[in-house]
Amino acid sequence: MNKAELIDAVAKSTKNSKSGVEETLNAIMAAVQASLVKGDDVQLIGFGTFAVQARAARIGRNPATGKELKIPAKKVVKFKVGSKMKDAVAGGKSKKK
Repeated sequence: MNKAELIDAVAKSTKNSKSGVEETLNAIMAAVQASLVKGDDVQLIGFGTFAVQARAARIGRNPATGKELKIPAKKVVKFKVGSKMKDAVAGGKSKKK
């Protein structure tokens, strides 16, 4: 599902206009991005958590030539799925120990 399809689905589900849903979705994405840029996590209970994680510099290898190259350190966004989403995708409740 792409952004346009998501907007269509939410508009149908909520009986709101596509333009209104698009505006809301853009505002949500901007708020999530701003929070992550500040270094804060974004936790949506039942859906999942977005978090920024530092990735250390490392030595990689070009698969075509086999030559080593330096991969610089950087920050990446990670997503950890929430339990309700995990259960829904798995088709039922997951067994907890």
